[in-house]
Amino acid sequence: MSVDDLIVIEQDGYVATIRLNRPDKLNAVTQGMSDELERVAHTLNTDETVRAIVYTGTGRAFSAGSDIRTLDHYATPWQFRNRRDYCDALRELRKPVVAAVNGYAFGGGLESALTCDIRIAADTATFAAPEIKLGWIGGGGMSALLARSIGASNAALMLMTGDPIDAQRALAWGLVSEVVPADEVVDRAQQIAHTIAARPPIAAETAKANLRAAANLPQDQAIAYEREMQGITFATADAAEGRAAFAEKRDGVFHGR
Repeated sequence: MSVDDLIVIEQDGYVATIRLNRPDKLNAVTQGMSDELERVAHTLNTDETVRAIVYTGTGRAFSAGSDIRTLDHYATPWQFRNRRDYCDALRELRKPVVAAVNGYAFGGGLESALTCDIRIAADTATFAAPEIKLGWIGGGGMSALLARSIGASNAALMLMTGDPIDAQRALAWGLVSEVVPADEVVDRAQQIAHTIAARPPIAAETAKANLRAAANLPQDQAIAYEREMQGITFATADAAEGRAAFAEKRDGVFHGR
């Protein structure tokens, strides 16, 4: 099976769905798949017909993370450290991304979900950071993203035990936004993505950029950044259309201008 078959892209209107398609290996990601995801991210970033993205897996797993059997292919730990991986590719997406966590989200699969902007979980989904059981830790943002999502104590519990949590606990801890029946999770994620795609795309991408700034800058700097970005979006043709549509009591028609 070629790497193109392992990363399936579907588009419905302004929404693209990225689907990991290696169900027999629980959607474990190889370096070839990581490279393909980087190419996909660049393509989607520059495609004006795509305004929101759903990221999910085929079968009973969202993703089991990196394919452990391939990790010994790196000649040295330094080479392993300097690789580009799938979380890097997901971070490069400028457009809003909704994760449809349809099953196991372990290791890099959990990191992938955390890298997405919104997470919807199947009621059968489970989440774990099991790397400690094998003698290492996550390297795709696991500690920072997990602590920000569920708090330091809960993050420590997951990182230091490596034990999984179920979807209901993930919801209670704030790791996911919703839990739905397994056969509805992709549809629900796509529904949210279509709602986002109906919004002015510049404003949607700016909202994502503002959230990243809020996570990485001191509060006063994050607020100043948000104010500058508000000024930029206010000057767009889409914002003018939004004001006109409000005054005329109709739906706005937005073109990303």
